Amino acid sequence: MDDLRRMAVFASVVQHGSMTGAARLLGMSPSAVSQQVRLLEREGGVTLLHRTTRKLALTEAGQRYHAQCAAMCAAADQARAELAAARDAPSGELRLSAPVGFARHVAPALGAMLSQHPSLRLRLLVDDAPIDLITARVDLAVRFGRLADSGWAARRLGALQWWLCASPGWLAQYGRPETPDALLAHGWLGFARDGGGLLLDLQGPDGDSRILCVEPRIASNNQLSIQQMCEAGLGLALMGSMDVHDALTQGRLVRLLPQWSFGTLDIWAVTPQRDAQPAKVRQAIAALHAYLVTQPGVTD
Repeated sequence: MDDLRRMAVFASVVQHGSMTGAARLLGMSPSAVSQQVRLLEREGGVTLLHRTTRKLALTEAGQRYHAQCAAMCAAADQARAELAAARDAPSGELRLSAPVGFARHVAPALGAMLSQHPSLRLRLLVDDAPIDLITARVDLAVRFGRLADSGWAARRLGALQWWLCASPGWLAQYGRPETPDALLAHGWLGFARDGGGLLLDLQGPDGDSRILCVEPRIASNNQLSIQQMCEAGLGLALMGSMDVHDALTQGRLVRLLPQWSFGTLDIWAVTPQRDAQPAKVRQAIAALHAYLVTQPGVTD
């Protein structure tokens, strides 16, 4: 490392034409600069500079050596510029991991950012199973619910509400439940998990609370599949407010017991490192947060 530092000092001396000029730029004394050059000459066994009281001149060996030293300094400058660009402006590839149900939100959330930064590329990895961020080289993962303990960094983006829904066809056949107890008479769809039943923790408008346990007749490990089966009239289901808004607006689903709260689900931005986040990650997190808080039923 000392050799590299001396090479940089030597290149600066040649660039400025004097020991004093290089010393001023490097924050060193002229004698310290001269000492670094003499050490290079001693270790290399050749003279690099002819010194007079008025000027410095490169020897033939010095000319060849300076060309390589200058190239090294240029490469270092370029490396610093690359780091600055990564810090200050989104560029390169952003590797984003998200669950299947969230994939449709990526374009509206990050579209403006991608349009503003044409040198930024997006690699979207869609999987409901948690991806190891290090192995998959993921820059940013969108996760929902309780996070497992890890050394990764997490920022809360908001929380969506659970809305209870059914299709108009299901309600026409089995009736519309008007109270929490009436839910027990209906067939359910649910997220597949160990432990069987689906526990419902309801909070009423007047502070009332009810806890019900229902056994889903149909279970899936994919929330989008649950919504599709609910729309097909196969039962009741709890679904994320931002996912079912279009289906509710278009009449494919009906929201049940809207005066009751069925809980919330936290949304997280997870990154493999806590400090020195590149601009592409910082701005993507900001864009996701700005988008999510505009979605129906999502709280900050």
